[in-house]
Amino acid sequence: MTDPGREVNHGNYFIRAYESHCRTVRCVSKRAWPLVQVLVAGAILAVGPRTVSAVLRVMGLSQERQFQKYHWVLNRVKWSTLAGSRRLLTLLIEAFVPEGPLVMALDDTIERRRGAKIAAKGIYRDPVRSSHGHFVKASGLRWLCLMLIAPIPWAKRCWALPFCSVLAPSERYYLQRGRRPNKLTDRARQVLLMVRRWVPERPIVVVADSSFAALQLLDATRRKFYLVTRLRLDAALYDPAPQPSGMRGRPRRKGARQPTLKAVSASEATRWRGVTLSQWYGQGDKAVEIATGTAVWYSSALPTVPLRWVLVRDPQRKLAPQAFLCTDEAAEPEQILAWFICRWQIEVTFEEARAHLGMETQRQWSARAIACSTPVILALYSIVTLTARQLVP
Repeated sequence: MTDPGREVNHGNYFIRAYESHCRTVRCVSKRAWPLVQVLVAGAILAVGPRTVSAVLRVMGLSQERQFQKYHWVLNRVKWSTLAGSRRLLTLLIEAFVPEGPLVMALDDTIERRRGAKIAAKGIYRDPVRSSHGHFVKASGLRWLCLMLIAPIPWAKRCWALPFCSVLAPSERYYLQRGRRPNKLTDRARQVLLMVRRWVPERPIVVVADSSFAALQLLDATRRKFYLVTRLRLDAALYDPAPQPSGMRGRPRRKGARQPTLKAVSASEATRWRGVTLSQWYGQGDKAVEIATGTAVWYSSALPTVPLRWVLVRDPQRKLAPQAFLCTDEAAEPEQILAWFICRWQIEVTFEEARAHLGMETQRQWSARAIACSTPVILALYSIVTLTARQLVP
C-alpha cells in the first residue's frame, strides 16, 4: 500500500514532467502556457473522450467559472506545432537513440470526424475496415504522421514514437479555395525535407507503405534519406544506363529491361536464400526465402531512381510473394526487411492512441483547434514514454 504521507499527486507530476520536456519550446505564448499545462496533464489522466470539460473535471477544475479560457487556448491562441515537433524529436533522440542511424516510420491515418463546419474533412477509403474484396468509405480528416522507431529498454522491443503530425486536406478543400490540390506524396516530401534540416548530421532511414512508393518522392529524397517501401511486382525495372559512347544526342537514362519481379518469383532459375526474420509483425520469428538485386526504376516523363529490390516468399506458400525496395543499393537485404518490419509499430501506435489517448473523441470544429489538438494527442504518446523513462530508475 502507498504511504499517505508520500502519496504522489499524479496531475502535478505530469505537469512538471511536461514542463521539463518543453521548457525551451516557444510553441505558445507565455500567458497561455499555464493553461496548456493543465490541458496536457488532463488529457493524459482523463478516461474516455478528451473534451475540455472532461480534462477540467479530472484536474479538479469542474467548478472553474472562467472555463472559456481553456477553449480559447485551442481556437484562438496561435500554436507553433512545428517548433514543438522539433524539440520533441530532439528529446526522443537524446533519450532513446543517442547514436547510430535514425529509423523513422511514415504513414497516414484517418481521424473519423463528422460535421458540416469541419472544412478539411473528406471521404477516404477506410484501411481498417476495408479488404481486397470489400471497400468501405470513411468521413474524416487525413493526417500524415512521422514517428521515430526507438528501442524501449523496459519493453524490450521498439516503439513508434510520434513527433510530427500534419494535416493533409482533401482535394475538395483545395478546389473550393481555388488552389492546386496537394497530393499526399507532396506533403510527405515537404515533411521529410524539413526533418532533414532539423537533424542534418545523422543518417536517416524512412520506412513507409506502398502509398509512398512514388518515383517523384523517391527521387526528391533519396540523396538525403534511405527510403524503404513496398515495390510493385510489375514495376518496370532496367539495368543501369551504359557509359556515354560519345555520339550525338541525349545520354541514355536506362539500360536493358529486366524481367518483372512477378516473373522472377515464378522462374525456376531464381536463386533463393533462406533467412529467419525476428519480430515478424509482432508474431515472433518467421522463416522466409529471399532473392535480391539492383536495378533502375524507370517510367517515361518521370525521374529515374536506382534501387535495391528484395523479393520475399513463404517456403510454405501460405503468403503471396512480396517485393520491397531501398534507395540504398549497398544495403543488405536482411537489414532492409528488418527496417520494414519496424513499420508495423506505427499501426500499433495509432490503435493505442485511439484506445488510450482519446483520439477521434475531440469535439472541436474550428480549423485552428483541429490543427493543434490532434497533433498534441498523438505527441502525448511520446511525452508519456519520456516521462516513464524518468520513472524507471
